[in-house]
Amino acid sequence: MEFRQSLAQRIIIAFALMSALVAGAFAMGIVATVHLVEEKLISAGLGGDLQRLLLMDSVADWSHRPEPDQLFYFSGGPGDFDVPKDLRHLDPGFHEVFREQLSYHAMVEVVDGRRYVLLQDQSDFEERERVLFAVVLVGFVLSLALAVFLGWVLARKVMAPVVRLARQVRHRDQLLGMAPPLAPDYAADEVGELAVAFDATLGRLRKALTRERLFTSDVSHELRTPLMVLASSCELLLENPAIDQRGHAQVERIARACAEMRELVQTFLVLARAQREDASMTPQQNLSEVADGLLNLWREPIENKGLELIFEPGAPVSTRYNATLLHAVMGNLLRNALHYTEQGFIRLTLTETGFLVEDSGVGIPEDKREAMFEPFVRGTEKRGEGLGLGLSLVQRICENQGWSVSLTNMEPNGCRFEVELHPVDVS
Repeated sequence: MEFRQSLAQRIIIAFALMSALVAGAFAMGIVATVHLVEEKLISAGLGGDLQRLLLMDSVADWSHRPEPDQLFYFSGGPGDFDVPKDLRHLDPGFHEVFREQLSYHAMVEVVDGRRYVLLQDQSDFEERERVLFAVVLVGFVLSLALAVFLGWVLARKVMAPVVRLARQVRHRDQLLGMAPPLAPDYAADEVGELAVAFDATLGRLRKALTRERLFTSDVSHELRTPLMVLASSCELLLENPAIDQRGHAQVERIARACAEMRELVQTFLVLARAQREDASMTPQQNLSEVADGLLNLWREPIENKGLELIFEPGAPVSTRYNATLLHAVMGNLLRNALHYTEQGFIRLTLTETGFLVEDSGVGIPEDKREAMFEPFVRGTEKRGEGLGLGLSLVQRICENQGWSVSLTNMEPNGCRFEVELHPVDVS
C-alpha cells in the first residue's frame, strides 16, 4: 500500500488514530458502565418503594404515599390508583415507559393475581445522562487534540535528524573528495545506520566520478593525436592526383568523420568540466555567431545533396553562451536533418531566446517520438549514417546548461526541433 503523506504526517495520523481508538473505547465503556449501574440502582430503589406501597392495598395503611415524582397503580385500586390500560400489558420487572412527552422508569409486580405498578419520572436521570455524555464528548475531543499536538511535537523531534541528514546528502560538497563523513554526527540508531549507508554510497560515487574525470581527460589527450594524424593523412591524400574520383569521395568521408569525432571529443570534455570549471573561462559566443559558423560548415554538404538551406536570422538577444556546447547542439540538429532528409529543405530559424531546426525529411514515427532523445535510438534504421547518439548528446547538453529541447512533426512530413536557451548563472 502506497502512502502519499510524509513520514511526519503519518506519525501524527497514527497518534490521532490511536487516541481516537483508546479514548473512544474508554468513553463508551464509561457511558455503558454508568448507565448500567444507574439503572441497577434505580431498579433497586423502585423495588423498595413498591414494596412499601404494597401496604396501601394489603393492610390499608394509607400513610405510605408515593413520592412527588412517582405514580402508583394497582388492580382494582380506587380512583386514579387503578392500573391504566397502557400499563396492563407490562410483565413483572423493570421497564422504561413513554407517556406523551414524558418518560418513566416502571417497576411491575404481580401478587395474588393483582398487578402493582410504580412509575418514576426519569427527567433527572436523563439530565444526568446528558451531562455525562457532554463531559465524555469534551474529554474525547480534548484527548484527540492532545494526541495530535503530541504527535506533531514527536514527529518534529523524530524527523529532525532525518531532515538534517537529507540536507547534508543534497549538499553539493558531499561529492568532493575531502567531504567529511556523515555518520559521526549521528547516534548509533536507525538514522546513524542510514548515515553509514550514505557514506558508503557517496564514497563509491566519488570514486566513480573521479574515474570518469580521469577517463575523460585521458581520452581527450589520447584521441587527439590519432585524429590529427588521420586528418593530416586525409589532406595529403586529397592532394594526390593519383586517387580516382571514388577514392577521393571515400577520403572526404573519412576526413568528415574525423572532424565530427574531434568535435565530439571536445564536447564531451567540456561537458565533463562544466560542473567544476568557471563558465566565464570557457569560449563564449552569441546565437548569431554560432549560426553563421555552422552555416558555412554545412551549406556545401546540404546543397550538394540537392536540398535548400533556408536561414531566418530573426532578432536574437545578444546573450553569450558556451560556444562549444551551443555549437554541438545546433550542429547535431543540422546533421540529423541532413541525414534524414532526401529532398526539400532544411531551415534554421533564430528566435529571441533560441532557435528552430526544421526539415522536410522522413519524420519521426509516433511510437518513437518519446524515445528519440535516448542513446542508440534512430527514427528510421535504413537512413542516416549515425548510431543514434546525436539527439542523446543534445538532450544531455541541454540538461547540463538548463536549456530545453522539444520535438514535433511537421505537415505533411518532416520534423521541427525547438531549443530554448537560458543563460547559466556563473555567480
